[in-house]
Amino acid sequence: MKKLILILLIIGGINWGLIGFFNYNLVSGIFGANLIVISRIIYAVVGLAALYAISFLFRDNRLHS
Repeated sequence: MKKLILILLIIGGINWGLIGFFNYNLVSGIFGANLIVISRIIYAVVGLAALYAISFLFRDNRLHS
């Protein structure tokens, strides 16, 4: 589960980096304007992954490795 969350966060980070540096939205580029619902679902899932990842800050890694 932890690896999936981290993969989603990496995807989100790469997308935000592309938007910031090149004004290019990778998710919209892949799915296009016709699949805006799917794009929003992807954004929501990445957002939920980020919220869940906040809990990583408060865990003792020695117990949850």
